[in-house]
Amino acid sequence: MESDRRNFIKFVVAGSVVAGCPVDLSLLAAPSGEPLVDGEHNEICHQVRDGHHFSRPPASAMHDIVIVGGGMSGLSCAWFLRDQDFLLLEKEEHWGGNAYLEEYAGQAYATGSAYTAKKESGVMQVCKELGIEPLPIDCPDGLILNREFVPHAWREGLDHLPYPKNVRDSFRKFKQDMLKVDLVKRLHELDAIPLTDLLKDYVPELKVWWDDYGPSNWGATAADTSALVGLGDFQDFAVDEPDERVTFPGGLGAITRKLAERLHVSHKDHMLDGATIVAVEQGKSDVTVTYLHQGEVKAVTAKAVIMATPKFITRRLVAGLPQAQQDAMHRMRYAPYPVVNVIFNKPVFNGGYDTWCPGNAFTDVIVADWVLRNQPGYHQKNNILTFYTPLPEAQRPRLLTEDGARDLAANVLRDWQKLLPGSDADPVEVHIYRRGHPMFMATPGTYTKLIPAARQPMERVFFANTDSTGPVSMTSGAIASSHRAIGEMKRMLAVKS
Repeated sequence: MESDRRNFIKFVVAGSVVAGCPVDLSLLAAPSGEPLVDGEHNEICHQVRDGHHFSRPPASAMHDIVIVGGGMSGLSCAWFLRDQDFLLLEKEEHWGGNAYLEEYAGQAYATGSAYTAKKESGVMQVCKELGIEPLPIDCPDGLILNREFVPHAWREGLDHLPYPKNVRDSFRKFKQDMLKVDLVKRLHELDAIPLTDLLKDYVPELKVWWDDYGPSNWGATAADTSALVGLGDFQDFAVDEPDERVTFPGGLGAITRKLAERLHVSHKDHMLDGATIVAVEQGKSDVTVTYLHQGEVKAVTAKAVIMATPKFITRRLVAGLPQAQQDAMHRMRYAPYPVVNVIFNKPVFNGGYDTWCPGNAFTDVIVADWVLRNQPGYHQKNNILTFYTPLPEAQRPRLLTEDGARDLAANVLRDWQKLLPGSDADPVEVHIYRRGHPMFMATPGTYTKLIPAARQPMERVFFANTDSTGPVSMTSGAIASSHRAIGEMKRMLAVKS
């Protein structure tokens, strides 16, 4: 967009600036004195990263279990252990991690974690226990290319792709060939090679599509994507069967919000936000967790600790990790991933739930209230579009300043307004949620080699988080990892008792 048109659009910039030094908010203040950037609290994390030694005060409390991290994995751990003596610690002042729900004028929109599927029994069971019902999406993904919207691109839309016939034929042949691949028999072989090895016999336009799709779903272009991960996902969405995906208005942050609300009612004294962990140290009969809270270093001991944190953080906190496990955690890669929510006061696009847009500043766009549109009496007050904007690792510094975030959002708006006739309406607000390392990248070998090595339990320390399960970062993986860690912990405690 031109700069004079941007001046009357309200930008709201929030989220994490994990990648580097904390932003000086005083340098980014709006004319009213209100800061435009609200970053995560990373000052202490960076001191841990840089080897700062914090004092080790005596423990002020003891619990049976300490859970570190209040995202989907940590909250689900607490939910499954709600009949136990646990303490849940989260460094931010909100719960939910990357599955975080926001609202504008009472309308929900997502900052990540868009959907799940009915077959994900772990997610469905948690929803049932919470008394919340996800709604069907019922809309296979579409595509916008050459200013043309193609619904259900990998299904009946293959015949309508705005490509020459030879390109459409190559796309169709790729689909036929890849749906025949036996992933179980070839699991280790396919996880060891990049997806590009399977694209060589097809048109280059296919790689362009994967270079858009992969970063949005697992942080990696085709050259950095495990062929197993790419084909596993492809065989889910390209098969000619009904769309089994479900979600809530604004995405799966509805689950973490409800988990936090329910746990807060019954276990308020067992949940502590604003608590930044600085060390996790295993002893002979317990584990000591040291953390900062309200400027004071504190410590608590537990019979067991569950680390529901991503491995790039975990490896800096847990003392005494075996070298092979430390190396596996260190080799895992994480993508920078801002999300741009654009709010319009009139309908701009309601063509499909999740629409892919290769070759632009964003990968895909989601209609925030898609699952509400057929509900009785529903009227769309605002058209909120969620643009996923994963970045290459080298571009992580773009997230560190307000100017960088504004530029990123402006590029999203510019590209969107070029895509479809009639989509050049000006928004009323642009909300940018930026994260430095939210998604582990599904690179070759991550699923079959790095994740199994990284999640090995220590004697009294256990590892959850979606990067303990894979093959990609999903809510179902976060919940599955919680079940695994709790099972390992209970077996250990039974032996020790």
